[in-house]
Amino acid sequence: MTVLIDTNAFLMTSQFRIDLLEELKWMMGVTQPCVPDVVIRELEGLARGRGNDASAARLGLRFAQFCTVVSMDGEEGERVDDKILSYARRERCRVVTNDRDLRNRLLNEGLEVISLKGKQKLEIIRR
Repeated sequence: MTVLIDTNAFLMTSQFRIDLLEELKWMMGVTQPCVPDVVIRELEGLARGRGNDASAARLGLRFAQFCTVVSMDGEEGERVDDKILSYARRERCRVVTNDRDLRNRLLNEGLEVISLKGKQKLEIIRR
């Protein structure tokens, strides 16, 4: 099962002390965690800053090293969320995100979303 990981999912590893990849493995068994190249660029930009978000982005980049990077340069839409939605729709994969707007858009397309539940665990959301 392919699982696409959004930027804020990597940030929650630090913010909520969740081992994202282990949690996904526990939930779903064997998974293929993927990270869009545009998410890597977002994390790199955030990591150059200071403060909690920068620190969380640096940790997220370490987690991203254990994921398969997928290219989304050719995807339709200009925003990262549009690219993630387009890729998930085409590949019919799950997306890990805590972004409410993206989550709702994915669910409206009939796609499954993995999101934070109660600041401690991840849950699979289906519509």
